[in-house]
Amino acid sequence: MSDIFEHDAFADRAEAGRRLAEELRRFKDERPVVLALPRGGVPVAYEVAKALAAPLDLVLVRKIGAPFQPELAIGAVVDGERPELVINRDLIEDCRIPQSYLKKECQWQLAEIERRRRLYLGDRPRTPVQDRTAIVIDDGLATGATMEAALHATRNAGPRRLVLAVPVAPPDTIERLRPEVDEVVCLMMPAFLGAIGSFYRDFR
Repeated sequence: MSDIFEHDAFADRAEAGRRLAEELRRFKDERPVVLALPRGGVPVAYEVAKALAAPLDLVLVRKIGAPFQPELAIGAVVDGERPELVINRDLIEDCRIPQSYLKKECQWQLAEIERRRRLYLGDRPRTPVQDRTAIVIDDGLATGATMEAALHATRNAGPRRLVLAVPVAPPDTIERLRPEVDEVVCLMMPAFLGAIGSFYRDFR
């Protein structure tokens, strides 16, 4: 790893969160709500929520993989009062994936989301975002498919302003997601991302 890369890399997720909080401090007077994508987004978002004196909640998203290649994301489902399904129509058509598979996978992933929400949050009610500034955070983006689903669901909850905030993401992903939000805050946009973990000295 070069000296320049060492200088630019985040020590860990907590440091990335503190650096992100500096850029987001201007929203403090807007009664923001900070929403984290678990698991990696939680320690980043915690630092932001602490700096902004804002409530912290989770956006639980599950990827829907192709039947022949589970790591290939053909869509994602996200929890909420109205669960949101975001699909890659081109990929579904190209791979000739039946609607019956999508429906079954969506139901299974929603059940898993509900299990995780109970595990992480118990009976704690969702933090309302309507008419507030919602800041959605992860520890980094690659393709952005999971984040896209999270943004769709958050937008449907009626925030006054929707902000995407991440420590690192490639420029093409940021540009693809920019129309989904009112503002983007991204600290590093390397032309070649590789693995998100390579931008953290400690990615445990």
